[in-house]
Amino acid sequence: MYLVYSLLTFLVFVIVSPYFVYQAIRYKKYIGSLRDRLGYLPISFNFDGEESIWIHAVSVGEALTARALAADLKERYPRLRLFLSTTTMPGQQVAKASLGRIVDAVFYFPFDWAFIVRRTLNLVKPRLFIMMETEIWPNLLHECRKRGVKTVMINGRISSRSYPRYRLIRPFFRRVLADIDRFCMQSEESARRLIDLGGEPSRVTMTGSLKFDSLEAPHAGAGTLHGKPRERLLRFFRISSSRTVIVAGSTMSGEEQAVLKAFKRIKDTKSHVLLILAPRQPDRFGEVERLARDAGFVTTRRSELPIDAEPRADVVVLDSLGELAQLYQVATVVFVGGSLADYGGHNILEPAIFGKPVIFGPHMQNFKEIADAFLANGAAIQVRSDQELDDTILALVRDPVHRARLGAAARALVEANRGAKSKTLAVLGELLPPVGSGGAGGVVRPFRRVH
Repeated sequence: MYLVYSLLTFLVFVIVSPYFVYQAIRYKKYIGSLRDRLGYLPISFNFDGEESIWIHAVSVGEALTARALAADLKERYPRLRLFLSTTTMPGQQVAKASLGRIVDAVFYFPFDWAFIVRRTLNLVKPRLFIMMETEIWPNLLHECRKRGVKTVMINGRISSRSYPRYRLIRPFFRRVLADIDRFCMQSEESARRLIDLGGEPSRVTMTGSLKFDSLEAPHAGAGTLHGKPRERLLRFFRISSSRTVIVAGSTMSGEEQAVLKAFKRIKDTKSHVLLILAPRQPDRFGEVERLARDAGFVTTRRSELPIDAEPRADVVVLDSLGELAQLYQVATVVFVGGSLADYGGHNILEPAIFGKPVIFGPHMQNFKEIADAFLANGAAIQVRSDQELDDTILALVRDPVHRARLGAAARALVEANRGAKSKTLAVLGELLPPVGSGGAGGVVRPFRRVH
């Protein structure tokens, strides 16, 4: 069965390889990561062959979530090295920027073929492999099982979109899940889905979402993140405190036009307003800049902001990585993208921690439990169409009381849902007891079916 899987993945690789070759030649993408992906990590990566803990985080969101655990893992396991891998280039950049001082090294995840996986494992030498969310790679997990490496899925979820797909290959999926020692799931729904797909109930724990714990709480009254007060951030970006700022974060293709249309309507009634557009994909920065210019707005990029004056532009395209979470604190209203167009949604917690009114679209499959909780607690607004987005942004700009009520509910909900970190660390401690602990340091009950 693993041979069939390997042959199928190789066939897919052959089919899509012309695209990656084009991207490599045209945009110089993937070239720098190829050696890592083939398992050829530099000898200096782990020169003395020390044992380690290996965390795998696919992209930006998972890398940022890993912040909730990284420092604690270094403290609890001082004799083990801590490595983190990502799949995407933006994830790699954010991981190095936000975790570079904590982890021992960051590298690209290898292709999931047995001979490459073995090469990587020989150098990384993990005692514990931690996969963020649902990063299930059969050959890697199988090799870990054969070597006695403990494996755990943390912040796990099975979305409504992926669940039917996994059911189609349930016999194989059940076999793969048997190679995973523990599952820390975000919600009861995801836990039940995992068990239905073949996960052993005694290995499944409902811990909640680490995304809540990965957020650094602002200091009271200051609105800070990483020590940057809102006032300092306003000065850094040359934005006056009286200016109305709309932030559209993690937008995807097809969404910027709707945001720009809503912004035009606001600007017709309120001239001193700024729109910050933050495309999710770096290769779309130029495209989004052109869209804003074509819509008739004076537009600039974050990298081109004047250093000595407030930007005179109507629209700023955020063409940097890792700054969006900080910029949310200067927003008057926030729209979180990937949700108006059908991309499954993006993280709404980053603006919520600053008490900002959050708007998102109908497609929030990837954050369903969190989105449902926000809606049930009156902590966000969900829109169903471009026109609803238009009307909602305008209404919030005009109504500071409604904005304050939404923001306060959002902030309170984030604080009330912290706690996944301690539960997750307890599970990790059961698999790999910390030095000098004499045990797991806590007991987390496994998930049980509700009949």
